[in-house]
Amino acid sequence: MKKPLVPTAYVLLNSDLGSDESIINEVKQILAEEDVKYEVQGVYGVYDIVLKITSDDSEKVRAIITNKVRKISKVQSTLTMMVIEEQENL
Repeated sequence: MKKPLVPTAYVLLNSDLGSDESIINEVKQILAEEDVKYEVQGVYGVYDIVLKITSDDSEKVRAIITNKVRKISKVQSTLTMMVIEEQENL
């Protein structure tokens, strides 16, 4: 049985040096007020933080990333990858 398709995005964030924890906390505060599911973790490598966000509304996901997450102070840059919903259940 196929699972229903759910709009999902992975957002990779680069942050100012030493600001990872404060950004993660701010992301959690922002997303706690939204009707979305999310996971956020600090990581080693080219990026500092990985955020996975899902919602029944893909426009909501895009708006949160564009208008809220990307505007957090001390976030230097982001890379957003939207899951291709048509391929989720291949």
